[in-house]
This record gives sequence, C-alpha cells and structure tokens, in this order.
Amino acid sequence: MATAADTTAMQRAIALAARGLGFTSPNPIVGCVITDASGQTVGEGHHQRAGGPHAEIHALREAAGRTRGATAYVTLEPCNHTGRTGPCATALVDAGISRVVYAVADPDRQATGGADTLRAAGVLVESGLLAAEAEAENTAWLTSVRIGRPHVSWKYAASLDGRIAAQDRSSRWITSPESRADVHRLRAESDVVVVGSGTARVDDPHLAVRGVPGAVQPLRVVVDTEGTAVRPGARVLDDAAPTLIAIADDVVTDLTDLTDVLRLPRADRGLSVPALLDALHQRGVRSVLLEGGPTLAGAFAAAGAIDKVIGYLAPVLLGAGPNALADAGITTIAQALRLDMTETRRIGPDLRITAVPATAPKER
Repeated sequence: MATAADTTAMQRAIALAARGLGFTSPNPIVGCVITDASGQTVGEGHHQRAGGPHAEIHALREAAGRTRGATAYVTLEPCNHTGRTGPCATALVDAGISRVVYAVADPDRQATGGADTLRAAGVLVESGLLAAEAEAENTAWLTSVRIGRPHVSWKYAASLDGRIAAQDRSSRWITSPESRADVHRLRAESDVVVVGSGTARVDDPHLAVRGVPGAVQPLRVVVDTEGTAVRPGARVLDDAAPTLIAIADDVVTDLTDLTDVLRLPRADRGLSVPALLDALHQRGVRSVLLEGGPTLAGAFAAAGAIDKVIGYLAPVLLGAGPNALADAGITTIAQALRLDMTETRRIGPDLRITAVPATAPKER
C-alpha cells in the first residue's frame, strides 16, 4: 500500500514530467524521482528531448552512486528496449535500485516489459500510484499509442453567446491578450496546429508560437481541399515554422513550389479526417491542436476525432455571427456529443473551459 511519502514522490515525478511538454515528441513525457533507504531524495530527472536520455537516466546520474537499496518513482513503466537509448529497466537494475513504483503501464508493444525485467532481477515493483494524474498529463502520447492516431485538442474562442465572430465576420479580438498568450502555450505543447481553408482566407494566420521562450515550433497544417486558399505571400509560408498544405488527391496545383504538400482522398466534408490523421501519425505526430473554424471543427467532430475541447469564453455578447461549431452530423439531441468538464479557469477577464468526450475513443 502506498504511503504518504510514496504519493509525495510520485507527485514530484509528475511535476517533473510536465517540463518535457512540447519537447519530447514522438516520445512520451516522463518524470523520475529516486529516494534512498531513509526516504531522502537523491536524484531527479525528466525526459527532455527525443533521442536524449530518459528520465530514469537523468535521475540516476544525479543520484551519483547513492542508489543501492533505493526506490525509483517513475510516471511511466520503465522501458525495456534499445532504441536511440538503452533500456531503463536494465539501468535501474544495474544501479542497485531495490524498488520501483510507476504510475502507468507502457502500452507501446516495442517498449513494454520493463516491469517483468525488474521483477526477474529481484526488484520489488508496484504500479498504479496516481495513475489518473499521470495519464492526464501524458494523454497525447498515450492516445497515439493506444488508438493509432494523434490526440486532437480543439481550441476555439467565442463570446458568451457562442459566436466566434460578429455578423460582418470580424473577430479580432473577442478574447483578451491573456487568452491569446495562453493559446501560444498550447501551440508550444503541440506537434501540429491545424486550420482550414476558410481561416486561411479570412485571417491569413501565422500559426507559429510567439512569447514562449525555447519553444519547439509546431508543424503548421492548412486543410485546403481545392488548393486555392494558400497563395504566395501567405504568412503561414514564412520560415518561422514548417508548413504542410493538405489538398485533395485529384487537384492540380503549384503549391509544391511553395511548401510541402499532402494529397488526401476527398470526403463528404472536404478531405478525409481519418486519412489526414493517419498521414500525420505516420510522420511521428502525436498531438494536434485544431484551431480551424466551425466547418473544419464539425468535420473532426463528425469523424469522432476530437479528444479534448478547450473553449475560451469572453464576457462579450454578439447576438449574430458564426457559431463555434458547424454541422457535426448531429441531427437529434440523442446524438449529442456529451462531454465531461475537467477544468474551468479564469484567464484574464475570460473563462477557459476544458472538457473531454464522456466516452473514450475505441482502439482500432
């Protein structure tokens, strides 16, 4: 049974793991804390970047030999394979760790088995401590491994009556500078930012991260079915971040002269959302921030491809103008996409609401 000291150490490991958000993809974020036999912390670490040492290795290095008989607290089951780095399970055994407590089992078929390796070496292994908290923090990577597509967060900004723009389509600015800064943090934590052709035409968005020191720029993706929304000189084509334009596979275009182009099959709502997500997943994308307008958001919702909703609601009333979500294939209240609200927070004068589907997506 976990003690108060165990819980405190795992909470610290979870906090350490969060430092890797936006830097470790396509790998997970992981934190590790090592305590000696007296319960004193002797080493801490987190996975800092893909291809670099894992959290356990950083913690073992900081412990500097004070690991015989120690306990390691890890947010994810220690890996059991050799990739760009060696297996962490073996490193813990070699260091003389006598007990390992981890929060979440590794669902990656290639890396799993660390717990078995540890037990076979005589290490006491315990799992599940603060699993819900660790899963919530690592949800993008876990979703991508479990269901074979990137985790999708849909972000929108709206008035209190649900309008994303006024009747004349003007929308700058509904929400506050504080909310807009928070969106840049979301971008920095995501592999990809996606908008549709309507947003590209009306707003000429930049989509790069600003105001977040050290941020890794996400891939900017424009879903431009006919290949007509993004033209030379568009802000999304500058060199601030990489850009990918997704177009229908039967379109003739000169966009390939401007940037990377992805051809996808058509669907009832423009391009096939599953095909887009599959193509991104094949490129190593684990998290997507959907910033597109109501039409693109409706297509993702209709495809069952929204894993989190992040709404910024401003204390403004507009009365007319486009809604945040267009046709999502919902024709009756029984088909409504029910959500569980996970957080509400004041961001400047605005309210940020975070919610997830009440029914988790199924593995394919």
